[in-house]
Amino acid sequence: MRKSSYAVAAALTLLLIGALTLAPGCKKKPVPIVTQPPPPPPPPPPPPPAPTINLSADPSTITAGQSSALQWSSTNATSVSIEPGIGNVEASGKKEVSPGSSATYTATANGPGGRVSASARITVTEPPPTPPPKPTISDAEFWDSHIKDTFFDFDKYDIREDARQTLNENARALAERSHLRVTIEGHCDERGSEKYNLALGDRRANATKEYLVGQGVSADRMETISYGEERPFASGHDEESWAQNRRAHFVRKP
Repeated sequence: MRKSSYAVAAALTLLLIGALTLAPGCKKKPVPIVTQPPPPPPPPPPPPPAPTINLSADPSTITAGQSSALQWSSTNATSVSIEPGIGNVEASGKKEVSPGSSATYTATANGPGGRVSASARITVTEPPPTPPPKPTISDAEFWDSHIKDTFFDFDKYDIREDARQTLNENARALAERSHLRVTIEGHCDERGSEKYNLALGDRRANATKEYLVGQGVSADRMETISYGEERPFASGHDEESWAQNRRAHFVRKP
């Protein structure tokens, strides 16, 4: 009896399974597939940096025939050129130019980031007119027109104020013609002994020479001699004649 119960139960189970298998609409649901979104595109690269250029001229104003220095510097440039007349140059540098007339120089820098320019102007002025040459005169004519004697007070060898002015002009003339050489003669009037006047004339000649040395005339260009009262310039025997004879007389050496 127990055996047949087991058989019945097994049969029922099989029938139930078959019914479930054959029942319409009982399908297994598919497992959904999860899809990841694609990664975002990379950001675009930054644009290349723009080039820069600086240009200057020193000095900016020159006289015709003179030079000026162009100086430039650039960044982010693959090529740099300067016009007019220079062409391609290094990224930075310096160049002397001598334009014949006023000119504007332009430096241009090119690079992946673009093109940029800078300018500098050089103004050229005309030189001042050349003064006409001075007429050339001979040394003898120059001497006669520029070198003057100086005079002394009675029994003195001090350089007077009027004599200082004359000697200053003599010094300027001797500087202008530095090849001229001089003999300075010391002279006296007729009063006093011959020996005394020779000594006084010597002091007058040397005082004159020392003054000229102080004004820049080389001592090697001058020599002195005293004639005392031996060679008067005026033959009278009065104060007017004596004043003419108390002098330092300049003689051009050959």
